[in-house]
Amino acid sequence: MWTYLRRRILQSALPLVAVILGVFVLARLTGDPSNLYLPLSATDQMREDFAAANGLDQPIWKQMADYFWGVLHLDFGTSLRTGEPASTMVMRAFPATLQLAGTTMLLAIVIAVVFGSWAALKPNGIADRIVSFFAMVAAAVPDFWVAILGIWIFAITLQWLPTSGVDAGGASWVLPIATLMLRPVGVLAQIVRGSMVTVLGQPYVKVAKSRGAGQLRIVTHHALRNAAAPALTVAGDLTVGMINGAVIVETIFGWPGIGKLMIDSILQRDFAVLQAAVLITAIAIFLLNIVIDMGYALLDPRVRPVTKQRKSMAGGAPENKKKEEAADV
Repeated sequence: MWTYLRRRILQSALPLVAVILGVFVLARLTGDPSNLYLPLSATDQMREDFAAANGLDQPIWKQMADYFWGVLHLDFGTSLRTGEPASTMVMRAFPATLQLAGTTMLLAIVIAVVFGSWAALKPNGIADRIVSFFAMVAAAVPDFWVAILGIWIFAITLQWLPTSGVDAGGASWVLPIATLMLRPVGVLAQIVRGSMVTVLGQPYVKVAKSRGAGQLRIVTHHALRNAAAPALTVAGDLTVGMINGAVIVETIFGWPGIGKLMIDSILQRDFAVLQAAVLITAIAIFLLNIVIDMGYALLDPRVRPVTKQRKSMAGGAPENKKKEEAADV
């Protein structure tokens, strides 16, 4: 397992470097920060002093080298907007995104497992058709449209929920979670339904039925574990996409997470904060992918990495068998 982890880390090193390089270059294509942070009456000398104070007067290759050197020493620079360390601002906003994405994904998995299993009990039945219809609609509807529609109906028209922000009562969580949850529920319900239909047709399930096992026990103790592996992989990919896609939802609902911080940093040309936010998000996604792969390996032993000891045992078996046969002769 440790060999597998080392290999995954080495495989992800190059994409992380490419992410840092790409964000560094693209961030500077947004324009000169002095146009935002200095008054319109600023002189050329004031602009030169601003650039020198923030290291923007150096050649682009020198700025890039300094940034890479700082990242190696866990120094992500200082915010042009607040003067705080960029890493402090990112780590303050990141938990809000993780809480939102984690809560949404847990609810989506529970709902998708329930409805997908329900639909799989009678393929092509009424329940199956209803679940399939709503799953396809939920997977196809854009997040931003659902967010705007939810604000119009539940926040403005009915005035049941707040339009944005985070309150102590938890009402502000409803619309962001409902918006982010639709697509994962739709996709996972279809995956669970297909896997359950396949598993419920296996011989061991028929044996369990012949021994008098109830339908609930068959689903929870026999079918669900084997049907969970494909859904876990898809759920991991959806979680990664949710962290990336939270940029739009967090901006619409004013959620104080990493997505809103990225948008604010782009609009305000706060290079250091934007670079730190993208890099830390990329590292978090990389770690999440490793956890997903390990979880998938625990559910499905066929995908577990083969150790050297197991390989040597497998390779030595025929030789040992030949020795035993020679001794018998």
